[in-house]
Amino acid sequence: MFKHTLKALVCAFPLFAGFASAADPISIKFAHVVAEHTPKGQGALLFKKLAEERLPGQVKVEVYPNSSLFGDGKEMEALLLGDVQLLAPSLAKFEHYSKPIQIFDLPFLFNDINALDRFQQSPQGQALLKSMEGKGLTGLGYWHNGMKQLSANKALYEPKDARGLKFRVQASAVLDEQFKALRAAPRKMSFAEVYQGLQTGVVNGTENTWSNYESQNVYEVQKFFTESDHGAIDYMVITNTKFWNGLPADVRSTLDAVMAEVTVEVNKQAEVLNAASRQRIVDAGTSEIIILTPEQREMWRESMRPVWKKFEGDIGVDLIQAAEQANQSS
Repeated sequence: MFKHTLKALVCAFPLFAGFASAADPISIKFAHVVAEHTPKGQGALLFKKLAEERLPGQVKVEVYPNSSLFGDGKEMEALLLGDVQLLAPSLAKFEHYSKPIQIFDLPFLFNDINALDRFQQSPQGQALLKSMEGKGLTGLGYWHNGMKQLSANKALYEPKDARGLKFRVQASAVLDEQFKALRAAPRKMSFAEVYQGLQTGVVNGTENTWSNYESQNVYEVQKFFTESDHGAIDYMVITNTKFWNGLPADVRSTLDAVMAEVTVEVNKQAEVLNAASRQRIVDAGTSEIIILTPEQREMWRESMRPVWKKFEGDIGVDLIQAAEQANQSS
């Protein structure tokens, strides 16, 4: 009797093991700091949708927008500790992990978002995704947000107009120097604090994309926007290297394919979303959008250009030259 019972249990074990794995899908927490209707927010939701469709019962993706799980200051630590599995930080956040990634913060390096995309898809750009694996981070793709514009509580037509103003910046040495080159005062501040900081006068201005300005209602507390296109806010979707390499090979390859598909869609939609956000800011009628003349824009470029020289040792002259090459088809 005992033998028959043991045999039945042994035969049944694979079935129970299958049920156990089905009952316990791989949990993937995807945290970010922006609103859901921004390019990043939409990308995170699409990743969840496609990952769960392609791997039913095998993975469960939970998306936490608007700093609801971790804010700017804590998310990288949380990823390295395994408390979250996917992030999409701004490229400005990686200077402590890979100095060459600072290339994306250099002002007026890329003529437009298409030039940026060409560089990111180049061998040099793709190599940067893997440049932090020694520190436990793996890049899975680049997501566009859009080109950066300046905002302030006074009209900014020429670089001299920015002198003495306090600008909110991300925690980036390059962006610090960018505003110091204008003789302005950079102030590091988390994304979630920007609206209140502008409202109370802790800072007088900032830089961001139209979709981020609109989603955070910045147009309510800033009188002027200058359409400068002086840089881009892009994101690198990253994961914990140990976690990603520890996934079953078939699951990992499927998620890689999903990420590639989502990246194409995010980057396609970013321009559309930014154009719509810009129009909503215009329609709100609470602020003025300043369109620079070619001569004025060149003045801004020349004022910020010395920042390149300051960081070329950390970034690498060859990498900067490769980025400039990406402009040739613009």
